[in-house]
Amino acid sequence: MRSIFSEFVLGDMVLRYLQEDHTLGMQLIPKGTETWLTEKAHDRLESLIQAKIIGDAYPGGYAGGRTMRWSATTDGMRLEEQMVQREGSARIIETVLRDGRGMRWVHTVTYREESRYLTVQTTAENTGDMPVTLEFLTSFCLGGLSPYDADDGCGHMRIYRLRSNWSAEGYVEALRPEAMHLEPAWLRQSAVIERFGQIGSMPVRGFFPLLAVEDESRHVVWAAKLTGAASWQMQTGRRDDGLVMDGGLADREFGSWTKTLAPGERLTAPEAILTAGQGSFDAVSQRLLGHAEDQLCIPESERDLPVLFNEYCTTWGCPREDLICRIVDAVRPLQLRYFVIDAGWYAQKEDDAWWDTVGSWEVSPFLFPSGLDETLAYIRKSGMTPGIWFEIESVGRQNPLFEKTEWLLLRDGIPLQTGNRRYLDFRNAQVRQYARERLIDFLKAHGIGYVKIDYNDSIGLGVDGCESLSEGLRQHIQGVQDFFREIRTALPDIVLEVCSSGGHRIVPSFMALGSMASFSDAHECLEIPVIAAAMHRMILPRQSQIWAVLHREQDAGMLYYKLTAGLLGRLCLSGEVLDIAPWQWAIIRECVDFYRAAAPVIRDGETEFLSPQPVSWRHLTGAQAVVRRMDTQCLVTVHTFAECGDEMCVPVPAHFSAEQVVCRDGIVWTVDDAEIHLSGLRPYDGMGILGTVKEA
Repeated sequence: MRSIFSEFVLGDMVLRYLQEDHTLGMQLIPKGTETWLTEKAHDRLESLIQAKIIGDAYPGGYAGGRTMRWSATTDGMRLEEQMVQREGSARIIETVLRDGRGMRWVHTVTYREESRYLTVQTTAENTGDMPVTLEFLTSFCLGGLSPYDADDGCGHMRIYRLRSNWSAEGYVEALRPEAMHLEPAWLRQSAVIERFGQIGSMPVRGFFPLLAVEDESRHVVWAAKLTGAASWQMQTGRRDDGLVMDGGLADREFGSWTKTLAPGERLTAPEAILTAGQGSFDAVSQRLLGHAEDQLCIPESERDLPVLFNEYCTTWGCPREDLICRIVDAVRPLQLRYFVIDAGWYAQKEDDAWWDTVGSWEVSPFLFPSGLDETLAYIRKSGMTPGIWFEIESVGRQNPLFEKTEWLLLRDGIPLQTGNRRYLDFRNAQVRQYARERLIDFLKAHGIGYVKIDYNDSIGLGVDGCESLSEGLRQHIQGVQDFFREIRTALPDIVLEVCSSGGHRIVPSFMALGSMASFSDAHECLEIPVIAAAMHRMILPRQSQIWAVLHREQDAGMLYYKLTAGLLGRLCLSGEVLDIAPWQWAIIRECVDFYRAAAPVIRDGETEFLSPQPVSWRHLTGAQAVVRRMDTQCLVTVHTFAECGDEMCVPVPAHFSAEQVVCRDGIVWTVDDAEIHLSGLRPYDGMGILGTVKEA
């Protein structure tokens, strides 16, 4: 018989702990939907913790190789106690389960007042007298979806994932369980489940660590995001009528992970962020971003979202001091805040390739014959804070460290190499000291206020040094993030940009360590505004650095297209600024000024997507419109693609009044209460409309 063990009202959500026989489960619903709840005819309560210890029975129901859920380890857990405490504005609910061998399982929910999300952490602690080896552990688990249906909800359930490829991050995949072949079998005993995730050191590669389930008939969405920065997995499926969703460390079958806990040892899975809300998937995804706001730790210089310049798409890895100074002179009238010297500044010979020589971080004698400090002083004299690029974790094949095996990550006893790169082991104290000297001491010595830390390949399954390759990877990435924290401690005013071949480290744990992140490497691509908009589901726009690469051959339409894409995040300029014509500079200044006016709503607003996601991102058709709203202030960003037509209507909040518009000459716009009417459009136009919503 199922019963409510405990219940908590957490803002506009209700958290229930349900008990059935010896199983304790977790239910999260929007407040006000309690009366919709019903009992399913076929629904076994799902434990709030799923785990597997080597030696225990694996799940039946043909689950082997598909999932490690529903194991004998999970079945052996018994409730011991639940404790509730307050720490400042946070309410913490700690639920403790035990089993017969001395394993203590702690499930911790934390909720902060006035937030629209909660966090979950799961800890496995060995209080017995024998070692145990984990091969599966979830961060969170929700089951019984949708709790408003007496059956399996056929026809009105939908599952959401965000796919990710290089320069194509954040594609929304929305599928019905039926289309994923996740319907319950006739006898409701077999495991039908989809396990997906990412294996390696780029946590946003293949998928973002986000999963959502929607009950379309009630407009309720359950969404979860993982914070882990190495291999991870998420699962959705069922044995019966209730759909489940869980996530955590990539397990032994999926990610080659095991972890041995000696008596007294414990392991905490990466934190998960959960929410349940009424509305669309896009609307509910905004609720999860409250966690990013709460974790945000940025220097004062970042408060007003300053515009920056990065010279990479100008010098293409050959940043000579004379060329840098000419670029600084060209952009000085824009009054930008940061000027970043990107890859290549360390090349020791003229034929060095920037990607093959990373590792030593010594200033190039031929690129900077006067020394780096003179160039940095020139940047400062022009009113900008100098920045510089590092790829501190990697070693190129032309660098002496490439053969320093004792400092490198190994697999099967030999240095792990991908292409022409090997990798420093951040579990090694000597490596950490080397990184301090080459990066932290370098930034201090040269008075550099901005650092871009890049990372340009994935090391895959894992590395030697632990009981499993994946555990070695997890501990190495922990070491990397600990080093990021050292940078922030040593240089509290540093602006730290997280980059990983563009957007492959856009996860909460890395975003909490940086001021902003590269949103993608799609700098020269037409799909920039589409990818930039997609990032609004995963990271704060104030932390999403979007490049506008400028070229002399760009006409007015393309200039506005590229520059207004920056309104979807943090505007970063680059490109052929030494060849830009006066009329082009006028457009650039206009767009930069508009960006500054829009910065408050970019920073503090909430996003609404007004157009469907394009089916193809490489062959765009139609148009995209996005609204960012903060109280009465509203920013509308519009981009057109091929086959767009010369007219369109953009829905906006009622009583919207446009106050400032940036767009190409020839575009005609009018506002009629709750619509913006546009005409004179051409393919690849971009525009921004900043206005207010007046009270009725």
